[in-house]
Amino acid sequence: MSTINPPKALLFDVFGTLVDWRTTVSHTLAHQAALALNSPSASVPTSVRLFASTISWPDFAQEWRDTYKAFTSSQSSPSKSQKHAFITVDQHHHDSLVRLLADHNLTGLWSADQLYAIAQIWHFIDPWVDTSPALHDLSKSFILCTLSNGNVSLLRDLAAHADLPFSRTLSSEHFGAYKPSPLVYNGAAEHLGLRNEQCALVAAHLSDLKAARDCGYQTIYVERMDEEDWGADEVMAAKREGWVDMWIGLDDQKMSLGGLAEVRGRFAVGSG
Repeated sequence: MSTINPPKALLFDVFGTLVDWRTTVSHTLAHQAALALNSPSASVPTSVRLFASTISWPDFAQEWRDTYKAFTSSQSSPSKSQKHAFITVDQHHHDSLVRLLADHNLTGLWSADQLYAIAQIWHFIDPWVDTSPALHDLSKSFILCTLSNGNVSLLRDLAAHADLPFSRTLSSEHFGAYKPSPLVYNGAAEHLGLRNEQCALVAAHLSDLKAARDCGYQTIYVERMDEEDWGADEVMAAKREGWVDMWIGLDDQKMSLGGLAEVRGRFAVGSG
């Protein structure tokens, strides 16, 4: 990637890259559990109270996130018949929450209405501290667009909640398939009226970037704590092979106050 002749559009993965899902979801689960257990009007079974008092909600949040990864992976190469039955991430978040609660003997901790509201927390994840200020600056020089597996309503709520100034909201929902399907990356560039090589994907996950690269995108890796699924050897190999055009490691972020602030600095886009 040449910072002298940069891409026209920056397309962003959202969960983990722009927003800190782990903190928000863990805190929400713990808070809602405490409310249920301490409510004088809630009739939570004794056995559920016992399991709820010992569970690690951060671990539960990670399990919930892992079901999302498995779900989107299974839907990344849909057949024509599957496309007609496209399942949104919102639906998955609700259904997988119900299943996980059953797996942990926690059915009955929350009512059906409460479960629906808790599943909606993914619409209101707090951003990393560097995200909003850097995006506002980058928006002066680039088309900014989501390219996420989250459904459209979820992404729009997130953008409003976290003050993310996207000029376009693109979702896998638009293309009837989930990343890493080429349908998503190719469709996004076409939607923007750009060639694939005029687009750069910004993500904290090398698997996402590799799929985008295979479609001709430029790639920007922004490392976030505990977000990378690849092992250390795979990460080192990717860096050595050089197919990531801009690599922002955690060490690179110490002086720039965060990953997107470093991206802003390398493109020489002024702050303020």
